Amino acid sequence: MTGASATTSAPAPDYAQASNWLSQPSSSDASKPVDVFYLYPTAYMPSSPSDPLVCSADNPQMRSGAKAAFSRTATAFAPLANIYAPYYRQATIWIVAMPYEKQEPIVGGEPTTDALSAFDYYVKHLNHGRPFILAGHSQGSEIMINLMADYMKKNPEVYKRMIAAYVPGYSITPQYLQQNSELKFAENADDTQVIVSYNTVAPTTTMRDTVVHPGAMAINPITWTRSETTATASQNLGSISVDKNGYAVLDAQGQPKKVPGVADARIDTATGKLICSTVDTATLDPGNRVTAAGIFHNYDYPFYYFDLRANAANRIARYLANR
Repeated sequence: MTGASATTSAPAPDYAQASNWLSQPSSSDASKPVDVFYLYPTAYMPSSPSDPLVCSADNPQMRSGAKAAFSRTATAFAPLANIYAPYYRQATIWIVAMPYEKQEPIVGGEPTTDALSAFDYYVKHLNHGRPFILAGHSQGSEIMINLMADYMKKNPEVYKRMIAAYVPGYSITPQYLQQNSELKFAENADDTQVIVSYNTVAPTTTMRDTVVHPGAMAINPITWTRSETTATASQNLGSISVDKNGYAVLDAQGQPKKVPGVADARIDTATGKLICSTVDTATLDPGNRVTAAGIFHNYDYPFYYFDLRANAANRIARYLANR
């Protein structure tokens, strides 16, 4: 899936430099027995059509957006694990309008190359043999899917330490699993060394969801089953709100504020989408045409934030108990 892509002249980041990490606990702070290696979603919003398809890893606008995304996604794992998150040369938001056959080589170029380089550096210099979770969203999930297909196949001893991969916001298909037979999709709340994925939409949408591919697989992030049974909003362990700048809304203690009873969840097995029917699109991202169209892509984590945290804690406990 990887490959050269002449989309930017920016040099590859040096991951020995702490400045190329969005999150890198110091050795004295990495006190938890488990890590998370995280890739943020698309944050590069070019201001001109002449801007490159892939930005440099130190692009200020991209880095600012990455910090906001980290706040509403990766922090779900913060009480459980040491979080390592590299900055990487990222593809523009406009790739979503491209056909998949044109988009994939771009994301499979510099963005995936950087992720592989960062993960290899992390494994050799930062991980120190700890079990880990992979996590991403949107473009970060697409890159993480590429990383798993490449790195885990070549390094089975590293794959043995993977507790789970949370990659909502992009599609895992049966074809991908057939091509990468060492990988498997989650079937319940307890299995480990599995992939978790889903793409959240309203019951009706008015535009195509470009991250949902034919055959997309999904697991319900409330019940952790793959049936079409609806999980009610009251079963949801808690959502979070997102402010106008894309950051999680915080409580008095400076932690993402829990909002109960917001989002239900039901898998549509025919399309592979996760249907959320209890949220009013008018209350989310006013003016955002994607959200207004009923595509809740930006809320894959916020709607099910505390469910993801509890499930990660459960899978960590299961993995450690069986070592």
